[in-house]
Amino acid sequence: MERHVSSLRGSAIAVAGLTSMLAACSNTTTTNVAAREYLETRLVADTAGLGAASVDSSLKNPWGMAFGPTGVLWVSDNHSGASTLYDTTGAKRALVVAVPSSGSATGGAPSGIVYNPTADFVIPGSSKALFIFAGEDGVISAWNASTGNATLVADRSGNGAVYKGLAMAANGGANFLFATDFKQNGVDVFDATFQFVKSFTDSTVPAGYAPFGIQAIGGQLYVTFAKQLAPANQDDQAGPGNGYVDVFNTNGTVVKRFATRGALNSPWGVALAPAGFGGFSGDLLLGNFGDGRIGAYDPATGSFIDFLRDGTANPIVIDGLWGLTFGPSPDSTTLFFTAGPDGEAHGLLGTLTAK
Repeated sequence: MERHVSSLRGSAIAVAGLTSMLAACSNTTTTNVAAREYLETRLVADTAGLGAASVDSSLKNPWGMAFGPTGVLWVSDNHSGASTLYDTTGAKRALVVAVPSSGSATGGAPSGIVYNPTADFVIPGSSKALFIFAGEDGVISAWNASTGNATLVADRSGNGAVYKGLAMAANGGANFLFATDFKQNGVDVFDATFQFVKSFTDSTVPAGYAPFGIQAIGGQLYVTFAKQLAPANQDDQAGPGNGYVDVFNTNGTVVKRFATRGALNSPWGVALAPAGFGGFSGDLLLGNFGDGRIGAYDPATGSFIDFLRDGTANPIVIDGLWGLTFGPSPDSTTLFFTAGPDGEAHGLLGTLTAK
């Protein structure tokens, strides 16, 4: 469940710090560095020691995020087995949704989450799902206002699935869910009734790497690959250059290799920056779980541009960085992030805005 963090992660972060800063220097000049500086604001944490504006003990190792039409942010709390809700200022909403495990109505390990804008994905015995979760225990679950807590709708735990991320997209006029099965090295596809359809991957990615994060952008799927930590292959092995990113069509065919090693280090979060996001407007942002840095890439060529930087021109480092997503209007140029600091023992929700 990403709870057994490799002992190599600390040294990998230190090495990555020097390596990435040297690499970024060739892309950074005195004329553009100011445009690449961003302000980090810590909204919510599970402990006061992280310096956030408010404390919520349920925010444990948050991964994926999804905004609904009301502008409320739903967060997958991997170590709490729940989803907690916040407005864009970090104020907590009263609703806390328990996420099921394979054998219980509670105790899940949610990772990815999506909002469902379609009429599909009806929860059996209820109406359409509003939010859908993938879990590291191989469970897909769904929620609407009448279910109370999330309901198990697909269970691949018996197949050994370890789902790290979730996306929704259409193919051939039909809607599908795409869940990254890190242990089995595949992206599992589910139809609009939550039935398993198939699994796909990129066989040209070196052995020992598997789908980690996933995001639907512009009708295509951006899939990050991280190195599996042997022998269990359930968690990632952080390290400089440990990562690949592919673009897939929604039918599972590879469009292109977007990014290869370089500044990648167990990449998970993916977001396309809008206009108005400072010097990286329009660029593709890839967040490294391995070293806590966010790299900006040319969306057409996949070329690495630079890391997001703080007010002292140093790369921003967010320990245990997971999700990246931009907010709804009027916060559409605000980048929200989640993280599981201190080896995923804690939780953090915050924002990055152009200075």
